[in-house]
Amino acid sequence: MSSISSTSEVEDTMQIFVKDVSGHNTIPLTIPSSTTISTLRTMLSLRSSMPDPSSLRLVHAGKHLSSPDDTLSSYNIQPNSTLHLALPLRGGGPKKIRCSFKECKDAAQRIVGDCGFCEGHFCGKHRLLEDHKCSGLEDCKKESHERNADKLNSERTVAIRGV
Repeated sequence: MSSISSTSEVEDTMQIFVKDVSGHNTIPLTIPSSTTISTLRTMLSLRSSMPDPSSLRLVHAGKHLSSPDDTLSSYNIQPNSTLHLALPLRGGGPKKIRCSFKECKDAAQRIVGDCGFCEGHFCGKHRLLEDHKCSGLEDCKKESHERNADKLNSERTVAIRGV
């Protein structure tokens, strides 16, 4: 009777192969078919020195094994099958910043469209302080005037009499 239980345990385990992201290294694993995807990810993170098991993505026959609670048998993975590790997907790039001027739908210009006084982002038509009616316009003019006056005073030449 013990031989029957041992043969069922042997039949329950299977060998699978996991290729890494580069496709050059293959990791052989002998595991039960009832192993969950979460457990498999943890085992692979220990073998492949990846720190976060949840960042590992597994692919079998073009299908992503995404549900962590599903087992290998629920995905119909047969013995001697090859799974592939894939890099985690990232978002589709930076979100376009729209012009902050009332109902303008144009894209804001990078760097030159940023207003330092009202913290808005503006397109080419509204990027000047006068165009978007900046609330800091008067402060900007005063600050600019003071800056220019200080620069002119520092560059002033003084005539020495009696030389």
